[in-house]
Amino acid sequence: MAVIQQCSFICRKREVNMIHIENLVKRYGNLVALDHFNLDIREGEIFGLLGPNGSGKTTAINCLLALLKYDKGTITVFGEEMHPDSYDLKRQIGVVPQNVAVFEQMTVLENIDYFCGLYVKNREERKRLTEEAIAFTGLEDYRKMFPRKLSGGLLRRLNIACGIAHQPRLIIMDEPTVAVDPQSRNRILEGIQELNRKGATVIYTSHYMEEVEQICSRIMIMDHGRSIATGTAEELKRMIKTGETIIIEGIALTEAQLEEIRGLPHVFETYYDEKNMLTVKCTSARHNLVRLLNYLQEQEVAFGRVLSELPTLNDVFLEITGKELRD
Repeated sequence: MAVIQQCSFICRKREVNMIHIENLVKRYGNLVALDHFNLDIREGEIFGLLGPNGSGKTTAINCLLALLKYDKGTITVFGEEMHPDSYDLKRQIGVVPQNVAVFEQMTVLENIDYFCGLYVKNREERKRLTEEAIAFTGLEDYRKMFPRKLSGGLLRRLNIACGIAHQPRLIIMDEPTVAVDPQSRNRILEGIQELNRKGATVIYTSHYMEEVEQICSRIMIMDHGRSIATGTAEELKRMIKTGETIIIEGIALTEAQLEEIRGLPHVFETYYDEKNMLTVKCTSARHNLVRLLNYLQEQEVAFGRVLSELPTLNDVFLEITGKELRD
């Protein structure tokens, strides 16, 4: 993603809480969408917010933006309590929604200028910021095009440009890479990291675990309206039982051999499918793979490809919530 040197944010990274949410409760009739939800985000972070559908992510964000009334709790942003009429606070926030929100009747340039104008009234200042947003998102060659003529990746970049043109201190990005090609996804992720280097704090939601692990400094996993785990990617991985997953393809095993593999030290789960693929989950310990291969050698069992994998964020999410993220 193209970046120009003049693009700068007034925010400087400090170890302070930019966002503080305490004991937030939001009900829809008998449904508790947020159940005493707590959240702290430090200035200068790229903070990943993960959760299955219906976990409360969108409700939490809408409450944070004072778009929803809530039943109980407090929300402070930039050290001040957030209310529906906290316009000075809201001017410092940019939102990139999951669903592309631009005007089909306006060109790329006109869209960015319009959304920037919601925050910046000075025409010359708005013109400068609009040009910076166009350059930042690499849309220079498309400024006169209408959204319907743009590819999915370019449309996503336009969506981002509209959300960040006024150079906010806090940017909320809700699945900004959905349904885009790998090249556009990489450009968007690089752009988010550049925004952060320039001083913006970012809240990032995604169903792509590898993206979250790549760019987020801290991550929260929430479910049923509560925070259930928070930390860096490595800290989250240390919270779960899985320390290593061993996959062996093309292996024929008897039930007795499978039972003996289940009894090997540090093995706590095994899967063996009809395609003769064995998956063995082990706790964190040294030489798990060596022990398993030694056993197979002693049994004179032939096998094909062997893979040994360390835990991923997807393993963390599945073990903690019991759900696939894409549910």
